This record gives sequence, structure tokens and C-alpha cells, in this order.
Amino acid sequence: MQIKTKKDKKERIRLRQRKRISGTPERPRLAVFRSNAHIYAQVIDDLAGTTVAAASSTEPALKKTFSGKVKGGNKAGAEALGKVIAERLKEKGVTKVVFDRGGFLYHGRIRAIADAARAAGLEF
Repeated sequence: MQIKTKKDKKERIRLRQRKRISGTPERPRLAVFRSNAHIYAQVIDDLAGTTVAAASSTEPALKKTFSGKVKGGNKAGAEALGKVIAERLKEKGVTKVVFDRGGFLYHGRIRAIADAARAAGLEF
């Protein structure tokens, strides 16, 4: 794969990570995607090919909790999303996950989701 654009570079990093990261029933994969306006997280069991839980900043239930400067496209919104995904996993009895940053650098909104999920009780 020849790298011509930033998108190609991100895709190559994502594929390189996915060679090493895999979700199991005991430790599913917490995959994160961000766009300019929103952020999405889903927990995947790769062996069964199923999504255990998901959350995004576009959900009406989550948007209602946003107030003031909290939006889907900023760090405060990412922290809120991290708490929500951790709560949904705890309800299903999952406490350990593998974090998949999806080719994004581990800072800003990606790091905010990880820190909030850890603070809410997830281990990774």
C-alpha cells in the first residue's frame, strides 16, 4: 500500500494495529472513531463477530446530557461518551477491554474517552 494522502497513512496505521489487537469474549475490543463533529465507540467480540455495546455522540439520549460547551466534537463530549460506554459494559458484566484507537493518535478526544472509561471502572 503506497501512502499518498493522510487518509492512506491513517488506514495503514489502523491495519498495522489490527494485526495485533483482537477482541475475545473475556476482553472485547473497544474501538473508537472520531469525525470532526462526532465521536463513536463500540465494543466488539471479534471471535463471535458481534458488537457487545455501542455509544455515540449522535444518540438522542446522550445529546440530552450535553450542556453548554459539551459537544460531540470536543474533549468534554468524549469524556461523557467514555463514561456512558463504561456504564453500558458494566451492565453486561464486562470490566476488561482492549483499547483500539483506530489509527488515531492517542491524545485529545481519543485519550479523553480512554481516561473517562478507566475512571468509570474499565480496565485496559
